[in-house]
Amino acid sequence: MKIRTISKLPLSIAIAAAILCSAATPARATEADDRMEKAFTDSYVSRTYLKDDSVKADADGGVITLTGTVNGEAHKTLAENTAQGLPGVTRVENKLTTEAEEDAEKSDKWIERKIKMSLLFSRNVSYSDTVINVMDGVVTLTGPATSAAQKDLTAEYAADVDGVKSVENHMTVSTEPAPPARTTGEKIDDASVTAQVRGALLSRRSTSTVKTGVVTRDGAVTVTGIAKNAAEKSLVTKLVSDVRGVSSVNNEMTVQTPPAAK
Repeated sequence: MKIRTISKLPLSIAIAAAILCSAATPARATEADDRMEKAFTDSYVSRTYLKDDSVKADADGGVITLTGTVNGEAHKTLAENTAQGLPGVTRVENKLTTEAEEDAEKSDKWIERKIKMSLLFSRNVSYSDTVINVMDGVVTLTGPATSAAQKDLTAEYAADVDGVKSVENHMTVSTEPAPPARTTGEKIDDASVTAQVRGALLSRRSTSTVKTGVVTRDGAVTVTGIAKNAAEKSLVTKLVSDVRGVSSVNNEMTVQTPPAAK
């Protein structure tokens, strides 16, 4: 009776192939992770809003871990939203910490920072020219405005921040013609647009609790979720339209049906 032997050649080839596959997989993952890390670093949000913070993004198999120190909670959330919107990212581990001198929630300094964040994303108000002073929840605005509409809109955005009791608007309207609108001179990436939209909605008292989904494609933003009423839905459209980098808004939010009267 002959005993059949199994050739060692196919087995050795299989082992070699397995080794090659296992070696190749991490390389592909590393390339993809490197692209995610670079996309975060090159994003408009990183280069504009987080440029003075210390943020490091490490990607591993589609999971981005953010470490470092940022100016405040708003920047921490902005960094997370940007990373989450990047192609290929499956999860974000946000381990960012805020500066030690971060003020207590609802303090005057906290309110001031929230107002600045609210103005920061808007293309129709001046973040850099508006001077904000908060005393016991009362906000005083000074500085130049290019028009009465810009002055009123600045006050409207400030009043919509949680913790603000009232707004005294002492901004001066320039008698000179308004200069041409300033642009960034570059196309803002979709992940940064999405992060700005979410930041704008969260920074306002009237929309901070609204559960919205935000998707951006080439600057066109689609918003989903449930609005309490038609006015809230309309407000979301207005706020999103005013965000830098947004080319159009498609508001697919559904209006909540009021309970039937008994």
